Amino acid sequence: MREKGGKRHTMPYHHNLEEYLTAYLDGASLRDDTKEPLFRTIGRGTVKFTRTVLPQAYAMIERRAAAVGIATKLGNQSFRATGITVYLMKGGTLEKAAAMANHASTRTTQLYDRRRDEVSLDEVERIVI
Repeated sequence: MREKGGKRHTMPYHHNLEEYLTAYLDGASLRDDTKEPLFRTIGRGTVKFTRTVLPQAYAMIERRAAAVGIATKLGNQSFRATGITVYLMKGGTLEKAAAMANHASTRTTQLYDRRRDEVSLDEVERIVI
């Protein structure tokens, strides 16, 4: 992968990624367009992809979220935080999460860890009314 600033980051991909990308390429009829952008804009008033690169995935994410009734603002950092949090909840280590996120410090990775944001029923039940 190439990250911001042109930084290269190499790591294995999840086994489901190939299935998801194949479904996307086939569903969007993009399999034979190997020289064209992978993520593209959709023409106004159509459901057809243009040849114009999608400048940011944010616009697409926002539309898709609204279409399924999600009002929360989402973006790349939301997905990064979700990925890191789920990985840690499943028993992953902070050091490996930092390596996967290409963070120089685990302190940066901790900023994306949302495990402490969850409020359990047990915590609410501590309140005596």
